Amino acid sequence: MTTATRPHGDARTLALAALTPIAWGSTYAVTTEFLPPDRPLFTALMRALPVGLVLLAITRTLPRGIWIGRAAVLGALNMGIFFPLLFLAAYRLPGGVAGVLAAIAPMFALGFAAVLLAESPTSRKVLAALIGVFGVGLVVLRGTVELDTVGLLAGLAAAASLGAGTVLAKKWGHPAGVGPLTVTGWQLTAAGLIITPLALFIEGAPPALDARAVGGYLYLGVIGTALAYWLWFRGIARVSATSVSFLGLLSPVTAAVIGWIALGEALTPLQILGLVIALAGTVLGQIPTKSVPTPIMRTAGEPVAAR
Repeated sequence: MTTATRPHGDARTLALAALTPIAWGSTYAVTTEFLPPDRPLFTALMRALPVGLVLLAITRTLPRGIWIGRAAVLGALNMGIFFPLLFLAAYRLPGGVAGVLAAIAPMFALGFAAVLLAESPTSRKVLAALIGVFGVGLVVLRGTVELDTVGLLAGLAAAASLGAGTVLAKKWGHPAGVGPLTVTGWQLTAAGLIITPLALFIEGAPPALDARAVGGYLYLGVIGTALAYWLWFRGIARVSATSVSFLGLLSPVTAAVIGWIALGEALTPLQILGLVIALAGTVLGQIPTKSVPTPIMRTAGEPVAAR
């Protein structure tokens, strides 16, 4: 018997996974500046189904057996349910409130990880989540806000959906010989099939699109969805699901910074302080906990498998 220690985190993997919420944060500006207004379900559909079908055509691999159901569940939690609820919250609540609700996803991930992965939430992780939510609140909340019950429930449900999807993606991993890009295609296609009837029933026929809108949807599909989710699931497969979930705090922070740089939106000193606090919560959520060395059985002369 020999002893090996499983690394709790990988800085390079986390750095690449951090590009996902950064890309998600950029979608706010793209949506407001390039896309048709008041079509949240159509936008969610365009983010999911076309990209999912393209990835299926590229990877040429369909889910089989138990993975048909798993792909459907993950696609629903990470996109099919998450996208519509997120847009519903965004339309019924002030943007700041919706941003704070989205930042609660790491707290849901901690709870789901405790149940599904037997990962007991440490006091440091809980503190990091609270710090992150507080920092995001300073960035995005402005003045007196009026709260809508349906919007609040939608925002909380969206955060819970993403938290559950992140943890289940870690628990189930992916089939042998199948990479994160293939699994991403499965989930996006499943999500698109879920959103399509909702979009047609609630919003009707698709709107007319000009070149500006087409460019916006291409950006959302390729950068904000395909590349972003591939990096997200790649990170989940290699490091702690809760560590990856904390990176989601970067999304509202990125949205605020882009609004300041590209859209001319002013940042107050209190908002800048919130940016620093939110980043501190993100970093604190990445600090690995001490792990107990895991014994690995091997036969004489057999090398220790890299883990």
